[in-house]
Amino acid sequence: MNQTGILRALKDGAYDNQLQQMYACSADALEPYRQRLIDAVTAFGEEFGTDRDILLFSAPGRTELCGNHTDHQNGCVLTGSVNLDIIAVAAKRDNNKIRLKSEGRLMDCVELTDLSAQPDEQGSAAALLRGIAARFRSMGVPVGGFDAYTVSDILPGSGLASSAAFEVLCAKMCSMFYAEDKLDAVTLAQIGQYAENVYFGKPCGLMDQMGCAFGGVIAIDFQSGMPTVTRTDVDLTKEGYALCILDTGADHSGLADAYAAVPEEMGAVARALGVQVLSETSRDALLEKLPEVRKQCGDRAVVRALHFFSENGRVKRAVHSLKSGYFSQFLEEIKSSGRSSAEYLQNCSTYEDPRKQEVVLTIALCSTLLHGRGAVRVHGGGFAGTVQAFVPLDMLEDFRTQTEAVLGEGHCHVLRLRSIGVTELRPSVKPFRANA
Repeated sequence: MNQTGILRALKDGAYDNQLQQMYACSADALEPYRQRLIDAVTAFGEEFGTDRDILLFSAPGRTELCGNHTDHQNGCVLTGSVNLDIIAVAAKRDNNKIRLKSEGRLMDCVELTDLSAQPDEQGSAAALLRGIAARFRSMGVPVGGFDAYTVSDILPGSGLASSAAFEVLCAKMCSMFYAEDKLDAVTLAQIGQYAENVYFGKPCGLMDQMGCAFGGVIAIDFQSGMPTVTRTDVDLTKEGYALCILDTGADHSGLADAYAAVPEEMGAVARALGVQVLSETSRDALLEKLPEVRKQCGDRAVVRALHFFSENGRVKRAVHSLKSGYFSQFLEEIKSSGRSSAEYLQNCSTYEDPRKQEVVLTIALCSTLLHGRGAVRVHGGGFAGTVQAFVPLDMLEDFRTQTEAVLGEGHCHVLRLRSIGVTELRPSVKPFRANA
């Protein structure tokens, strides 16, 4: 459909079915989401013309529920997509140029005639676009140009995987326009990871992209080489809890080395034990050779490896608890994960300036306010960014008020879990009935 048709369909509620699933809300709460899409379609027209056949897309952010820094060692993780997302309005081009305009940013233009990594693009959206196209070509999958306008409400630097959402969103658009939408969620995730590793310059694992691509709450086991995905449903409201992500106010800039050191040190321990990643060995093997591994890799690398082994087991127990309906036991695993991240993984502070420990302070604040109920842990890569808390619904308003009194207004975000991953939006005349 062209702009006029899409706008009419949005205003008439033809997309409401899908929007309720995407944003985990009731029909009477849809107006802001509908208007956001209407505004994006209008902005696309202003940038690229109103006479184009356009498609609508969405890719969610994700929250890591358990499995802190396990994915890059081919371990296990538990992740869920959330109701914050990146939306895109896009149209196919008949040449090899991608033009992408993100709200509030300068337009990125990428010529696909040269798909080699460009050093001056590293760390940019253009690098991701070029890397995604390059991966399509290397896989023998056709790829070409398109125009897109994107809008994101995923909090930057929050551990909610804004980069991964952007990557799988762009891979989905390429698949839709040039591969008949035949690429599955795992492939889209792997394409995004490749672009981030090789072109963007960040040595990330695959969890973020998988969470954004699949949607829902999923357990992922990376050990086999091909990720094994198990869906694990949970209704937090029925369990009496809200999921909060707290912005600590810490700055991510200058922390690239701190993040990179985690997979580097874990990998060094693995290689000292004769394997490539820690999932190919065991805690017992490490303990057997502990003196020599400690001497070769250093103490911090060893305790980070010990975190991996215990965290991998926690993920499996957390999944079992959810599947068995033992939500209180799930919360105990989350608490244990948080303690291990702080004590062994050591990603709650950079320890460079003892006066600035925003993540540690936020965890202490949340723990104090929860009085032993719920759970709290570092969220995402750590060192800066955000903290995750499971808050009893009867405490939520006071918790939000008191944390924001310290951290700042708008720093406590109450999120909902989303049931679908990266997707093209399609109109439907059938009403959506949310579960009670």
